Amino acid sequence: MRCPLCTVSCSVLGLSAFAATAVVLLAAAPQQEKKEWGVHDMNRPQPAMVDAGAHGKAPSDAIVLFDGKSLEKWTGNKDTAAWDIKDGYFQVKAGSGNIRTREGFGSCQFHIEWMVPETCKCESQHGCNSGLFFMDRYELQILGSNPNKTYPDGMAGAMYGQYPPLVNACRPNGQWNSYDVVFHAPKFNADGSLAKAGTMTVMFNGVLVQDHSEIWGATAHAAKAKYSAHEPKLPIGLQDHGDPLCFRNVWLRPLAD
Repeated sequence: MRCPLCTVSCSVLGLSAFAATAVVLLAAAPQQEKKEWGVHDMNRPQPAMVDAGAHGKAPSDAIVLFDGKSLEKWTGNKDTAAWDIKDGYFQVKAGSGNIRTREGFGSCQFHIEWMVPETCKCESQHGCNSGLFFMDRYELQILGSNPNKTYPDGMAGAMYGQYPPLVNACRPNGQWNSYDVVFHAPKFNADGSLAKAGTMTVMFNGVLVQDHSEIWGATAHAAKAKYSAHEPKLPIGLQDHGDPLCFRNVWLRPLAD
């Protein structure tokens, strides 16, 4: 058996040599903390305890953006979000406009569940379309894609106009889908130039469809995305594309950059 941190077997190196090698490699690796800790150091700070929540519920340290009853944490074209609230979910009210969170966010872990009603007829980009916009500009496409053929970088799980999903994990109309996203916001230099591109990692119904995909810039239709400098925290938006998509169980956990 070969040790995962060594190029020779532990039986040759000996246990003490293996431990020393592990410490050296740990010190060389990128650290989340300023101090470098030895392997298995019991003085290292313990991570905060978080209640993961029952199935379908937000973890205890999450910011709940929809509690099944109110859209008070969202705003629309006339200050209030005019979308319809029904039995524990909310639904696009066609023609009322996009909605966005009242609070701005940067990097985050984001969870949302969405459904295309069974009565909807999907024809490419029509009949079952919406979008999730981080920082009100970086879009993860929401679309009925089972069955529904469209351009690959515009289907469900796509970073619109940029990356198709690795696979099509969409459920049929009438069934709930889930997105779990790790979004890292882009960084800009003082002169407005891009210092570091943003990224998305996306689990679609528990299936990896975007693997730390690098964002090209603000989403654009039929055009190459481009960056322009913006604030470090901006609202998260949902799109009114004229189709009655449904949403529930929306929450996020801010992430340190």
